[in-house]
Amino acid sequence: MEEFTTLQLIWFILISVLWIGYFVLEGFDFGVGILMKTLGRDENEKRAILHSIGPVWDGNEVWLIVAGGATFAAFPEWYATLFSGFYLALFVILVALIVRNVGFEFWGKRDSKAWRNGWEWCILIGSAVPALLWGVAWANIIGGTPINAEADFTGNFFDLLSAYALLGGLATLTVFFAHGAIFLTMRTKGAVSARAGKVARVAIVPAVAVTAVWLAWTLSRHDPLEIPSLILAVLAVVALGTAAVLVRRTVWQAFAATTVAIVMFFSSIFTYLFPNTMISSTDSAFDMTLNFSSSSEYTLTVMTVVAVLLVPLVLVYQGWTYWVFRHRISAEDFGDVKTPVDLLDKRKREGGDGKNGDTGTGQQPARP
Repeated sequence: MEEFTTLQLIWFILISVLWIGYFVLEGFDFGVGILMKTLGRDENEKRAILHSIGPVWDGNEVWLIVAGGATFAAFPEWYATLFSGFYLALFVILVALIVRNVGFEFWGKRDSKAWRNGWEWCILIGSAVPALLWGVAWANIIGGTPINAEADFTGNFFDLLSAYALLGGLATLTVFFAHGAIFLTMRTKGAVSARAGKVARVAIVPAVAVTAVWLAWTLSRHDPLEIPSLILAVLAVVALGTAAVLVRRTVWQAFAATTVAIVMFFSSIFTYLFPNTMISSTDSAFDMTLNFSSSSEYTLTVMTVVAVLLVPLVLVYQGWTYWVFRHRISAEDFGDVKTPVDLLDKRKREGGDGKNGDTGTGQQPARP
């Protein structure tokens, strides 16, 4: 194993944490976005679904921006090879995210069924495409891509669409979909929550199956077997299986289980990848290591100081946001209410801050 410095290890771990945080938080955003069109029966139900993530979705995407920026600064060779080789795939993800985000903002701008229907399709597709392609991308990163000795990507877009990579994309799509359905069950009340619960109980089953098959395929490709990755992969599947049981009982515990599953899933990927940043399918001698990909020690030192000062502030702010908008919502909450802030004001006027049965605990309502 090629040697690496302590700072290189720290930044590899930090970038891993940023990606994992993004997938945990944006994962349920993707699931909710996919469900919005079909789960809501009328305007107020769809508005409730949209508002379940309305105060947080843009903050969740900051994790992606920071992960990309940290990769660029800490491991520029990794960034250059990844973003040039995966350019078309990442461009598709970017367009999907833009269309989805515009849909969030524009859906309620006109009182027109056709207008809203069009933006609902944008939100659905803009959520499903990244949920699929992020899995495809990371499957290629650890499964190997055509890279030469100069760390240049020598393949094309279709080289990224192997059966192994597509199954990885299907794994992330099914997991994020189930994660979002469970989140929506926990975050809403009434008919929307009941329907989301039904979807969650069905969706978690293929998530367990596809994830187990893909992780087993991943580990079988490495000789000798990666024991740390194996342990994390097993924990990911066990957590998903636990969520499949808990989703019929206590939904917030099921959501915690899918959160753990996503953390273990991607921890297994990063553990499998270490101490490389990209794996070459052309020749193992061309694998990109931490040393090869890294910035100078001075750059990493400056970045570490900045991260120590600023990252805690960002975490505190985002945690505060989730706390403020922690209460469950229903279609009955809407009418004249158009924004999450309006909903907070309405709750304060009605004394609904944790009162009248709205505890914000996310307990699952009785099934109809």
